[in-house]
Amino acid sequence: MKEAVIVSAVRTAMGRALKGSLVNVRIDDLGALVVREAIRRVSNLDVNLIEDVLIGCAMPEGEQGMNVARNISLLAGLPLSTAAATVNRFCASGLEAINLAVLNIMAGNGDVYVAGGVESMSHVPMGGFNPSLNEKLMRDGAPQAYISMGITAENVAAKYHISRQEQDEYSVHSHQKAVNAIEKGLFKDEILSVEAVVDGKKINFDRDENPRPGTTVEKLSTLKPAFKEGGTVTAGNSSPLTDGAAALILMSLDKAKELGVRPLARIRAMAVGGVDPAYMGMGPAVAVPKALKRAGLTLSDVDVIEFNEAFASQSLGVLRELKLDAKDPRINPKGGAIALGHPLGCTGSRIMTTLIGDLRQANKTIGLESMCIGGGQGCATIVERLS
Repeated sequence: MKEAVIVSAVRTAMGRALKGSLVNVRIDDLGALVVREAIRRVSNLDVNLIEDVLIGCAMPEGEQGMNVARNISLLAGLPLSTAAATVNRFCASGLEAINLAVLNIMAGNGDVYVAGGVESMSHVPMGGFNPSLNEKLMRDGAPQAYISMGITAENVAAKYHISRQEQDEYSVHSHQKAVNAIEKGLFKDEILSVEAVVDGKKINFDRDENPRPGTTVEKLSTLKPAFKEGGTVTAGNSSPLTDGAAALILMSLDKAKELGVRPLARIRAMAVGGVDPAYMGMGPAVAVPKALKRAGLTLSDVDVIEFNEAFASQSLGVLRELKLDAKDPRINPKGGAIALGHPLGCTGSRIMTTLIGDLRQANKTIGLESMCIGGGQGCATIVERLS
């Protein structure tokens, strides 16, 4: 069985949806930019070797529809003979695209793949333009499948007795880490500068917009509950709506050696799992142990842990189930989605790009990425940095 490695990874800066720097940029154009850049970062890569382009997108309609992966591939200038498919595992679509590329490489279906994720929450709303709910599912199956993401976060907070204070403190810490990383230039190597038009002026967009310097518990405590009267989940302790794109190049290890390409990381294990949709944020508590077991590892073996922060409550709930301290320095060392943003289908690829940078900057080896998924799932992938 072939071994899969990541040889290139890049992302855009994360733009604040509806009012940020990417609001006037089409997502297929943005996706094409990161795909081109990911390819450029692999010395002398013949694009004719690329078997498939797999792009995650949570809401594949509007400009994200019509198999947006194919449109991105064509806009990126890839050959007409290169295939492309849009991947949807909702919030983990970008990570699922990576995992599918890995599985195809392991199976011998191809040696070189593009994987990534895109989402414009400015242009395509959460839930899409015309949601259509199945009455049978609501009546006889699992009506909680359609529950608001914010209410699932409230459910987790209630079940695990997670206070508003704890959620706000966690969120402040996420912002502090992200702001620190930006100020120190720790994201610089992973971000592709993008030309955008803001207020009629051209700018080069290369800095994540959502992290807020000066965020404090006192400021967050003034925000009203966003989803439930008397609740504890607010806009301040939830991930903000965001626009962004990321792309990676994966190869078989044999092909990388043949081409003289230095791998950044190899994939050790992958896992998915399901949970009650009413507590969808707890998905990583199921997926992470499965991935660790398949890799022959324990959490103590992991050097860097990148958990997606959809909500502070679900992040804290997962950490409790996994018996991890929220202040563990291994966890989201440069901040998480509460600060950086969660552009749904992009996030899984954005996090993997960041995780590879984390490992390199800390000179560490084993990294874990995990995400919760709307509808009640979790996804986890373990990588090993190759020096």
